Amino acid sequence: MSAPLLAVRGVETFYGNIMALKGVDMDVNEGEIVTLIGANGAGKSTLMMTICGAPQARAGAVTFAGKDITRLPTHEIMRLKIAQSPEGRRIFPRMTVYENLQMGAAVEGGTHFEADLERMFEMFPRLKERIGQRGGTLSGGEQQMLAIARALMSRPRLLLLDEPSLGLAPLVVRQIFEAIRTLNQTEGLTVFLVEQNAYHALKLAHRGYVMVNGRITLSGTGTELLARPEVRAAYLEGGR
Repeated sequence: MSAPLLAVRGVETFYGNIMALKGVDMDVNEGEIVTLIGANGAGKSTLMMTICGAPQARAGAVTFAGKDITRLPTHEIMRLKIAQSPEGRRIFPRMTVYENLQMGAAVEGGTHFEADLERMFEMFPRLKERIGQRGGTLSGGEQQMLAIARALMSRPRLLLLDEPSLGLAPLVVRQIFEAIRTLNQTEGLTVFLVEQNAYHALKLAHRGYVMVNGRITLSGTGTELLARPEVRAAYLEGGR
């Protein structure tokens, strides 16, 4: 079997003296959607940020496409064809939709800008309607679509999505998850998804991991984890 596209081995991350990640092991293979679920404060976003180099792991290693990226600065990691749609969306509020997408394309050099812009508008028609509008005036769902589209404009090999459904209406959540599924199926995009909405995330993902207090406690296919009684009790009861 070929080596994973993203491999996390024995990663320990600290905030000051507080240990946030306690020896995390995790793989994402090329062409997979892998999700990480867990309660608030379990360390999910910390793992996502550690992959991106801020904060850097104090112990263990993160490799991407066979290259050790554990000690690389964030901007160098992003140049390796990794893109992130961060928690809280973090679009540029004073820039228009068009300008936000230009910023995403800058990493790639902007050579395919017009073609990629059309792809984004096909996926998220609402963005086309809002092309000249400032990011800060969009609805939460539109901002999330823009954050994902901005990440995709860099033509990543790995897309990192941090809590894409947070605070959004169920209809918008379904639309966003459907777009992720389509990208994976039609373009083979590899996706690592951190998500509190365990039901949607595990239905979408090929494989999943469960994190509790900075440790991976369970792993399996999305279907296997959906069927586990402890997962159902902790994350799915009334969670749809």
